[in-house]
Amino acid sequence: MRDKQFYMHHALELARLTIGQTRPNPSVGAVVVKDGRVVGTGTHMTAGEPHAEVFALQQAGEQARGAEIYVTLEPCAHYGKTPPCSKAIIDYGIKKVYVATLDPNPKVAGKGVEWIRSEGIDVEVGVLEEEAQEINKMFFYYMKTRKPYITLKTAVSLDGKMTANSGDSKWITSDQSRLDVHLNRHRHDAILVGSETVLRDDPLLTTRLPHGGINPTRIVLDTHLSIPLEAKLLSNPDAKTIVVCGKHADTTKEEAINQINHVQVWRLESERVELAALLERMAEEQLMSLYVEGGSTIHSAFIQHQLFNEIHLYMAPKLIGGAMSKAFYNQFGFEEVKDSIHVEFDSIEQIGKDIKIIAKPQVEEG
Repeated sequence: MRDKQFYMHHALELARLTIGQTRPNPSVGAVVVKDGRVVGTGTHMTAGEPHAEVFALQQAGEQARGAEIYVTLEPCAHYGKTPPCSKAIIDYGIKKVYVATLDPNPKVAGKGVEWIRSEGIDVEVGVLEEEAQEINKMFFYYMKTRKPYITLKTAVSLDGKMTANSGDSKWITSDQSRLDVHLNRHRHDAILVGSETVLRDDPLLTTRLPHGGINPTRIVLDTHLSIPLEAKLLSNPDAKTIVVCGKHADTTKEEAINQINHVQVWRLESERVELAALLERMAEEQLMSLYVEGGSTIHSAFIQHQLFNEIHLYMAPKLIGGAMSKAFYNQFGFEEVKDSIHVEFDSIEQIGKDIKIIAKPQVEEG
């Protein structure tokens, strides 16, 4: 049945196509319907370009007059890099607007709906709202908290090991799981590792999907600026790179790193890298989401301070064992089980031969 949910579902599918490529803007889809016929569709492609509503209205042209428009996020009401979409909806003569969810951005936050209604146009809000908010969950979280949305990623064996006794970790999981990791790199604003990972593995931390992808900003936690200038993160210019250090790090090394065009050093005021200060600086730079691929030390620090929104755990059908092998939460910890951090499983799926578990912090009842 072609009801309002049907057309909004189509708009949501358009929005899903651009997850990761519109940052810092949210992903939005729009559909214009006239007399039961789809006459225009659009999605926001990238920041600075027209929004989804404008593409859909332009495609509909004169047929937009007296039509309905289905939009996954409240139309904007302010002038930014592009004119407000609310004005375009009014000017094209739309008779009814279906909005999946209001925009949490303080610049919008109900103003778009209010403007459209003030022109006598009927607006219905809340059609497939939960699905719409899930598409832009990182954007919503940042707008409401002014903190980055944090995803911890790890790959482990069936017995919970992320390395062998020697520290070797290539490769625990399958090609299919690693492809899924690259999709998540594409969807996040930034990716983070510690200096130990750089010294041991010398990773690129770029997005390598079959058809390309958007590289996240690379962040390295390196208290003493110990990584070599020859590291791939510093020599490869494909992504902006930030090296975060403590206040006593070598200034000569800092100057050398800052000479590299795509790299900059963030020197914190603490002796060691404090995660709270880092996240505050990220928020200031509009880095709304963070994909943490660090080793046991980095993961343990984020978990101990309960600084995560999701954990993506890829489990391979392998048994590694070993007293010297590491679990991904291998440091700090608790003396008693009752004090442990509780999470809840959000989803479990099979990817190739592996299992992917997404866990989130347990929401306290009441």
